Amino acid sequence: MFQSCGSEKTSQSNTEAQPKKVLFVLTSHDQMGNTGEKTGFWIEEFATPYYFLKDQGVEITLASPKGGQPPFDPRSDADNAQTPSTKRFKADQEAQKQMANTLKLSAVKADDYDAIFYPGGHGPLWDLSTDKTSIALIESFYNAGKPVSAVCHAPAVFKETKAKDGSPLVKGKKVTGFSDEEEAAINLTEVVPFLVEDMLKENGGIYSRGDNWAAYAVEDGLLITGQNPASSELVAKKLLAKLTK
Repeated sequence: MFQSCGSEKTSQSNTEAQPKKVLFVLTSHDQMGNTGEKTGFWIEEFATPYYFLKDQGVEITLASPKGGQPPFDPRSDADNAQTPSTKRFKADQEAQKQMANTLKLSAVKADDYDAIFYPGGHGPLWDLSTDKTSIALIESFYNAGKPVSAVCHAPAVFKETKAKDGSPLVKGKKVTGFSDEEEAAINLTEVVPFLVEDMLKENGGIYSRGDNWAAYAVEDGLLITGQNPASSELVAKKLLAKLTK
């Protein structure tokens, strides 16, 4: 009898100790429109949430539409874009290996994770905004009561996502993302296929923003969005709080 009680206690303890699992989805697109310049994901927007969550015991899986090594935006690797988290990522062989071997998006299931997160960079504007697998995943997470989060240009993934009633997923919800003013400041308004701020508003989102380049994130139910690279840690904090409630 005592042994049985002990086994049950151990079993309960193991169940309680299970780490939360978050799926990070990165772009596979590497071309900045017809400019001939490269793009991809923004390193800081991946690295800061990655380490913030990992250091809190969260288990992270990486995926991308094509699988394998996703492209990073060369501008995010410039000296003036470096942060403690990007430097840590560069020196982290395990994380580098994980990045080089992202799962193919079609091979992952929402049931296996507690939340989903999209780092930004301009790449998602071209592929993840219309990727049917990504759209289905987001809707699956949301409909299952699991947090959906994105930062900077990554709220582009809400372009075609729908709620159960067929309306845009962001309709009537507080959201943010890279602002029109910030896009104009880096002279890419005429290059990108659409502006994140405009798209969110057109889809009925209640868009708000902070100052240019300042940290700003909003949460509305299961949706967590951040405005720009400086907002990536705020998004991660809100996501962790949601996961540990």
